[in-house]
Amino acid sequence: MTPSPDLSAALEAAEAAARVIRELYARNIAVQIKADKSPVTEADVRAEYAIREVLAARTPGYGFYGEETGRSGDGESLWLVDPIDGTKAFVREYPMFSTQIALMRGGQLVLGVSSAPLYGELAYAERGAGAWLNGRRIAVSEIDAIDEAAVSSGNLRTLASGPGWARWGEVVRRVSRIRGYGDFLHYHLLAAGKLDAVVESDVNILDIGALVTIVEEAGGTFTSLDGAPVGLATTTVLASNGRLHAPLRELLG
Repeated sequence: MTPSPDLSAALEAAEAAARVIRELYARNIAVQIKADKSPVTEADVRAEYAIREVLAARTPGYGFYGEETGRSGDGESLWLVDPIDGTKAFVREYPMFSTQIALMRGGQLVLGVSSAPLYGELAYAERGAGAWLNGRRIAVSEIDAIDEAAVSSGNLRTLASGPGWARWGEVVRRVSRIRGYGDFLHYHLLAAGKLDAVVESDVNILDIGALVTIVEEAGGTFTSLDGAPVGLATTTVLASNGRLHAPLRELLG
């Protein structure tokens, strides 16, 4: 695959962030708590500035919406960036965190880079060009029966506090295997055909924007739990290999 100029820029930005992350990982750096009670470190901020510098130089005129520095710029094209998705993992020194870079154009997600530098995975995709993991093209599974499905979940706090919890219990009862890989990893596994669906209820667009394009370009389906298309306000996820999307939607209500 020959990357477009936009994808090349996103990959370069992800590598710039990876250099910052590798430098600061396991250095016992200070942690601050943001207003939303989530942690932030020097690595989060420096990685986002590194990403922003690359994207501003390579794609002038595009907007930017970052987890740490907020939203700036206007226009049809908007970068969505979470420099370290999984800061708690970064702080506790296990490699289940990633850099997420997505491009939204005209309200549609068209490109995604998901870089997990300490775990050793780099996934990326853009519309019409397929999905790739560590340089190899990937595709979702062909499982089409609920009782054969492997499903991973994460961030289920909201689901657990409402009527959806009982419906989730029915999914757990019906499927073959339940796992909780979380963050970038279960989406990489889904896109690579290693599991069949992902359910989450407490996310934001910066966490998942890049992964939408990766899963869809691998042949999957990615919506909110109620089946709506993903947008800036999305907070829940049902992602699947496509074949299982309707039956899972029915079970989840």
